[in-house]
Formats: sequence, structure tokens, C-alpha cells
Amino acid sequence: MKREREDWERTYHKTLKGLEAMINVQRIMKDIKKLAEETSMTVTEMEGTILIASINNWTTNAMNITQMTEDL
Repeated sequence: MKREREDWERTYHKTLKGLEAMINVQRIMKDIKKLAEETSMTVTEMEGTILIASINNWTTNAMNITQMTEDL
């Protein structure tokens, strides 16, 4: 009887350790997902900044070409 109880206790503790490991993996995955979302937002912001800079550069170039044409 004592032996059987000890076996069940071992099984119980192994199960608890397995559950703890699964919870830790879920927590890590949640953190990774959060980081991925933050990275995605940063990349989106960078794309917007690059697009604005590109449009500004295009406008400046167009104005410079127009001015050169007028000067000629």
C-alpha cells in the first residue's frame, strides 16, 4: 500500500512539473508574440517615415528641376 502511494506521489509530482513546463512555454510564447507585435509596429512606423522622406525628396527634386528650367 505504501509503495503504491509513493508511486502515485511520484506520478503526481512528474505531472505537476510537466504542467509547470507547459505554463512556462505558454508564457514565453506570449512574450514572443508581444515582441513580434511591437516589432511590427516599429517597422510600420519606419515604413511611414521612409515614405514621407521619399515624397519630400521627390517634391524637392521636382521643384529644383522646375527652378532650373525657369532659370534657363
